Amino acid sequence: MAEYLSPGIYMEEVNSGPRPIEGVGTAMAAFVGFAPGGPVNKPVLITNWSQYVETFGVAENGGKRNPHVKGAYLSHAVYGYFLNGGGRCYVTAVGDPKAAAAQAPTPLQLPSKASKSVASLSLLPKDAHAGDIEVEVKPPSGDQPADGTFTLRVKLGTVEETYDNVSLGKGRGTKNVVETVNQTSKLVTVLEAQATGTLAERAPEVGTYTLKQTKLAKAAPALPAVQAKNFRGEVAERSGIAGLEVAEDATMLCCPDLMSAYEAGLIDREGVKGIQTAMINHCEQMGDRMAIIDPLPGLSPQEVKSWRKETNYDSKFAALYYPWIKVAGPDGQPISIPPCGHMAGIYARSDNERGVHKAPANEVVRGALETASQVTKGEQDTLNPDGVNCIRSFSGQGIRVWGARTLSGDAAWRYINVRRLFNYVEKSIERGTQWVVFEPNDADLWARVRRDVGAFLTGVWRDGALFGLTAPEAFFVKCDEEINPPDVRDRGQLIIEIGLAPVKPAEFVIFRLSQFAGGGA
Repeated sequence: MAEYLSPGIYMEEVNSGPRPIEGVGTAMAAFVGFAPGGPVNKPVLITNWSQYVETFGVAENGGKRNPHVKGAYLSHAVYGYFLNGGGRCYVTAVGDPKAAAAQAPTPLQLPSKASKSVASLSLLPKDAHAGDIEVEVKPPSGDQPADGTFTLRVKLGTVEETYDNVSLGKGRGTKNVVETVNQTSKLVTVLEAQATGTLAERAPEVGTYTLKQTKLAKAAPALPAVQAKNFRGEVAERSGIAGLEVAEDATMLCCPDLMSAYEAGLIDREGVKGIQTAMINHCEQMGDRMAIIDPLPGLSPQEVKSWRKETNYDSKFAALYYPWIKVAGPDGQPISIPPCGHMAGIYARSDNERGVHKAPANEVVRGALETASQVTKGEQDTLNPDGVNCIRSFSGQGIRVWGARTLSGDAAWRYINVRRLFNYVEKSIERGTQWVVFEPNDADLWARVRRDVGAFLTGVWRDGALFGLTAPEAFFVKCDEEINPPDVRDRGQLIIEIGLAPVKPAEFVIFRLSQFAGGGA
């Protein structure tokens, strides 16, 4: 309470009005797979394809970056995600940390002016597969350069970077070489200088140096020798699937290179099932994301039905798509890839264009040349009831997603859009009602909770996500003394009950036709 100790006029701001609940994002995929370069075993936020290439690609002759690993599918899945409407995603490159450390390049140590045996500056290539990188230290430019400044030039093929009047110092009027280069360079990383002495003494000796390639620099990026545990990962290490727990805004999980590891013999069928089970368990534990599951490669419709029964997944937080799709490979030739990345992009596109309540189906798969296997209506009749969402080619309509089911045996959670709608509502309300914690648990608080949650759900209903001609038919919010008696309040609990009537897709459209004898007017 404010104190009033002397006569006067006091202005107070009272925050007793509505606290709008904002809807959370629903279109954020997370990918786990193999990349030729970039950070290993930690999720990295990527916002477009160019950023993926810069982050996870490796420089080849001429400075062009290659984002692909031969025999791997991560790059194609991420590209398909952005192509089909995805906007942001997390990418975790799977690898063996010990092997990565053994392959790390030796830093180029530049000698200082004071003593050519003392390293004033150390540089590393951005990726271990870069060619020889030319590094040149030149005198500073300008009439009156600051003490200890120099010009650093870095070149790889036709790519050249120049940093004028940088120094090892920090302060007004100087550009620190470590910060300047590391913020913009696409070729090298500058390590913190360790030498002592004045700036003039620590400045590197003028000259031209070569940052040599590693032993593996000329080798084409290949699949790393990994085990199932590398895909599963650890929360504490922020690695693999488990490490995506820190990516709180992720709503979809894809693991395309689980299939490349299977094809390479690194993981067997049981290993595939174990990792896909880990994906599903992660999504169920988080409660706010969907696992998009790929089938084994080369399966016929009859074989995928048997594989579906063999795996026996039962989860409302997972969806399976069949068959694989063919896309243009790096050399322009068609290659078959798992569909998960393209499906995640379609989820994002459908959310942005229609809303999360719309089933992500009857949508064209952008970038797909054809399906790896043709699925007939009769074959889909046997797959759809088992939760196998088919990707089919229709004459004059392109290649489309023709299914919208989860892998749940519970009819209430049969459809993907229903599960994702509840994910959206639950997370939005959770984040939008944080102010309630530690508030006095009384009738006034109950009324404010009903008001705020009711206003949010009214907006959801108006967007067409809930079934009902009126708001009371579409949802209810209950928060009163009946469900919050004294014993509940004494335990420090506040209980709010919410009921929703979600719209469900018109999966089976039935027209009933009959003849009738037309009468005269």
